[in-house]
Amino acid sequence: MLLRSDETLDVDVPGSGTMRMHLFRPAAEGRFPGILLFSEIYQVTAPIRRLAAMIAGNGYVVALPEVYHEYEPMGTALTYDPAGTDRGNELKFTKPVAAFDEDAKAGLTAILAHAACNGKLGTFGVCLGGHLAYRAALDPRVSACACFYPTDIHSGTLGEGRSDDSLFRMAELRADAMFVWGRQDPHVPYAGREAIRARLEEVGARYAWHEMNAQHAFLRDEGPRYDPAMFLQSIALTLEFYRSALA
Repeated sequence: MLLRSDETLDVDVPGSGTMRMHLFRPAAEGRFPGILLFSEIYQVTAPIRRLAAMIAGNGYVVALPEVYHEYEPMGTALTYDPAGTDRGNELKFTKPVAAFDEDAKAGLTAILAHAACNGKLGTFGVCLGGHLAYRAALDPRVSACACFYPTDIHSGTLGEGRSDDSLFRMAELRADAMFVWGRQDPHVPYAGREAIRARLEEVGARYAWHEMNAQHAFLRDEGPRYDPAMFLQSIALTLEFYRSALA
């Protein structure tokens, strides 16, 4: 499916100014489910844009917010090197969790208002973004969240003060959820994954669970951890999940 990938939406977020979102959607006329896609700590990089295009090309309006819009100039993408990693991690623990939540609320509202959105909403995220995609799905307007190797949920260490309530709030989750992990991911070890799964069971969540023999960031199509076979398998899982949950 041909795409439009040249659009941006500048969204006003209460208390933190303007958040830019990068929009990918089918070029064909029509209305499609909206997906709020959260990046890893590096913001909207080339691999993240290609990932968004892959999803959008299968019939979705995909919006990518700049997650650190209060701290970096509009349009900033951090680099995949030690300096970029340090800056991304610094901001992950500087920004208040409530500010991440306000971004998600504003982003979802903006997608719903777009003429190409049919009123159905899902979320998607990788790494930090996997955590944010889960938290965004606590919004009752969201029907599905796909969370790839989400960091900090098991440890409760997202945001300012490194103290979030994500595990506790899992009882509020009404969206269908899909969690995908790499077994060789040092950021979310076996015990952490088990803690998340136990909480999902405890609250009676509707969820799918997939563990791959892969490293952290195996979807990122740059660098030594990229696994093309796992990427294709993961996209297939995601599209089938969305077809069911966003029908």
